[in-house]
Amino acid sequence: MTTHQIMVVLSIKLRNSGTSIPFSVSRKTRKMELAGQEDEFEYGEVQNAVQVKKFRNFHFLLEIHDFVHRALRAQATTTANFRGPWFTSLNYLFTCNPINIQYILTKNFSNYEKGEFRQNFQVLGDGILAAESETWKYSRTLLHSLFKKKSFELFSHKILQNKILTCLLPVLDYVQTRGMEVDLQDVFQRFTFDYSCSFIFGYDPQSLSIHFPEVACAKAFTDTGETIMYRHAVPKSFWKLRERLQIGAEKKLATASKFFDEFLYERIKLKREELSKFNKNINIETDAQTDLLATLIKEEEGNEQVDDKFLRDTTFSLLAAGRETITVALTCLCWLVATHPSVEAKILQEIKEQIVEKGLNPSTLGVKDVKNLVYIHGAICEALRLFPPVPLNFKQAIKADILPSGDEVKPNTMLLLSFYSVGRLEEVWGEDCLEFKPERWISDTGCILNVPSYEFTCFSTGPRTCLGKNMSFIILKIMATAVMWNYHIQVVEGHPVYPAIAPVLLMKHGLKVKITKRG
Repeated sequence: MTTHQIMVVLSIKLRNSGTSIPFSVSRKTRKMELAGQEDEFEYGEVQNAVQVKKFRNFHFLLEIHDFVHRALRAQATTTANFRGPWFTSLNYLFTCNPINIQYILTKNFSNYEKGEFRQNFQVLGDGILAAESETWKYSRTLLHSLFKKKSFELFSHKILQNKILTCLLPVLDYVQTRGMEVDLQDVFQRFTFDYSCSFIFGYDPQSLSIHFPEVACAKAFTDTGETIMYRHAVPKSFWKLRERLQIGAEKKLATASKFFDEFLYERIKLKREELSKFNKNINIETDAQTDLLATLIKEEEGNEQVDDKFLRDTTFSLLAAGRETITVALTCLCWLVATHPSVEAKILQEIKEQIVEKGLNPSTLGVKDVKNLVYIHGAICEALRLFPPVPLNFKQAIKADILPSGDEVKPNTMLLLSFYSVGRLEEVWGEDCLEFKPERWISDTGCILNVPSYEFTCFSTGPRTCLGKNMSFIILKIMATAVMWNYHIQVVEGHPVYPAIAPVLLMKHGLKVKITKRG
């Protein structure tokens, strides 16, 4: 049985009804049957009067997430027990109730940990994305102190600007002059991998070039993501046996893990040699040429806790987060803008008024230059609301509890918080919640509206809120401005767009587009 089949052939026991509701998805009709009824969906349920007809030609997207959303929305508390067939381990308590999410991730944070879910993500080691307790606290405190340094902002921006001018724009120019179709998701993945490696290791793998070289890292990330999802869909004893026998998905994960270990430990070894050879004295307050790994090694020198294993786990978490989440956000933003001409026109008008007419170059913007790009900021928020890069947050209860919704949580209960569903709740976002409307983020005075983080959950909420939130917005605004001002993007007609089996909302077949240079 494939991972996809396991994920879609489920039986769900809803808490309030007490009955099992089987459902299935037909690949041919892309229709979902629920309790004897057929309900046809559009792509991710994003509605737009001009685009509805076009969306019907696309493959059904986000099958699981859309079904979970509709099932939860039908419950009074937007919380339900999901129980899979006996041969799976899909026995979870799902919720998209914002008050429950705030309670779990903030108010009663200490009672909810990664728990058994950590084993499914063991490739991350004890990095900040998977660590718990004191290990997590130490990592977060250390990284938070580093990210606040002005030198890191300067270093990050210098790398970003250089990569846009020397790699991203030349590659897109090369593609458009030859009338080629290009996978925009692949372009962004290569770009963010190069950028992340440069920022973290001071090393540029140069995976984004006109030759589009084969990137071993890409396959390793794909195999890792698929296996992580596979582990959530089968009994633990089943994947543990396959892990011991080194067969199937577990063999792919082992190969990917070996690749990551060799790559990461080699970078750490070379960085230690570099620092030792040149006896480099780093002033993390002023040095704008210092990568993250060098700073970690130098600042924590003599700290036994910061060994090569710690450096491996920390840098891998940051590499995975930087590569995958920015890629998803940019890809979905470009897809939505390309299919909503009125939004594209408003973005171009804002760039013209706020950037071009002020004598600035849209391709070489600084951090301060993008602060006035309010409409683009709203478009980014809207894309992240509809398509959060990490659609689910995994937790396990330590002790028995009662959620604010009144739902009971027993000790060791496995919880899945659907960030995807939170972004589509009518009671939070209004009756037009399925529409792509950047305007919903802009006040009457032209400022960005502040939305509680437990309602706009893309960056999580509470003590584990994403450390890179501000940096992510800056990167997204600078890149989106450079790409959209220079090129018109047209999605290839009939290109299948639906999600990969992965912890993040990557598109399985990428985003095939044709681009044309603006005059």
